[in-house]
Amino acid sequence: MSLPLLDAMTIRSAAADSPSTSPRRMVLICARLGFHAPLLFPKEMGPDYAATPYLEPLESLRNDFTIFSGLSHPDVDGGHYSESSFLTAAPHPGNPGFRNTVSLDQFVAEQIGDQTRHPTLTLSAGASTADSLAWSRNGVRLPAENSPSKLFARLFLDGAEEVVKQKLDAIDEGRSILDTVLAPAKSLDRNIGRRDREKLDEYFTSVRELETRLAKRREWARKPKPKVAADPPRDIANAADFIGRIGLMYEMIRLALETDSTRTVTLFISDRGPVPNVPGVTESWHSLSHHGKDAEKLAQLKLIQLEEMKTFASFLKSLKQTRDGGDSLLDNTQVMFGSNLGNSSSHDTRNLPILLAGGGYRHQGHVAFDKENHPPLCNLFVSMLQKNGLKSDRFASSNGTISLG
Repeated sequence: MSLPLLDAMTIRSAAADSPSTSPRRMVLICARLGFHAPLLFPKEMGPDYAATPYLEPLESLRNDFTIFSGLSHPDVDGGHYSESSFLTAAPHPGNPGFRNTVSLDQFVAEQIGDQTRHPTLTLSAGASTADSLAWSRNGVRLPAENSPSKLFARLFLDGAEEVVKQKLDAIDEGRSILDTVLAPAKSLDRNIGRRDREKLDEYFTSVRELETRLAKRREWARKPKPKVAADPPRDIANAADFIGRIGLMYEMIRLALETDSTRTVTLFISDRGPVPNVPGVTESWHSLSHHGKDAEKLAQLKLIQLEEMKTFASFLKSLKQTRDGGDSLLDNTQVMFGSNLGNSSSHDTRNLPILLAGGGYRHQGHVAFDKENHPPLCNLFVSMLQKNGLKSDRFASSNGTISLG
């Protein structure tokens, strides 16, 4: 039975000691097939826990992250369907007629997306662009980019003058369509009742916001893209090399953040492919995730998930080694790494593995909640939003915050 969350267990902000003027950033990562909990969660609470097998690759970063246990989204069930609600908390994603809500990254983009060339980056380390964590406010799943080479070109390679003109024309075309739609709507305003006028006011507000975003896009289209010393990456054709694919995407994320090309990124780690090329593994990742406590399957699953954690550790180390003003890039970036499944073998969506790294916090090791009586995971989302200076006291199923100092 877990203790209640005490003040000593909370993450206290280091901002008061060393205020940063660099932009605040957020990276949100979901591993579709989860992690075997006994190899991830420490038995002890607080900073002095004994490192578990999955946290050993992060040992040199112990002071740079907090691992949370016991958290989940209320009413989010449905096994693998729960991936749709990882960043939205929309209830019962497996039910017929399910309609999703806005994801955390898109909520952030609505407030600060115009400050960078790319409001958000929606990425996948899987084989499909449909493997995405991002959902619009209308509940539409946004496609992900799963090609590092295409992403590099989008971020850092300027197109020919004709290509730039085509982009500007497309933006202008969007504005002309808005003008066409807006004209008859304005004529209606004189002949409608109060409730309809309120609906039209909401519509006009949305149009004005879209016009502002289009104007910003036009400004960015005219500006040269940042230059980086890195060579364009080559996409990995071998579907079995999931570690290589993940590593390439992590490097692209670092470059995007370092050049302030975006401040919000999602990455979906989704493997539907053949047997991973990890020594000692003879079955597909998905098959092994349904281990049923079989010792041999668990042994092979451990090999895969250890590689996954080693790659994540390398990503965090690269952020920590990258200078960002007077701090490291990790200090100015909240990195949330977790899964929509607490137990992939049984499709259980409770006790989700959630790790929060960076962000300028004084991290406190392992914070454990009672998995039967805990705050919603969205309380952590609200705390992250507030830490990044965004105006929000509520998101989805939240009913408060999880104190981050």
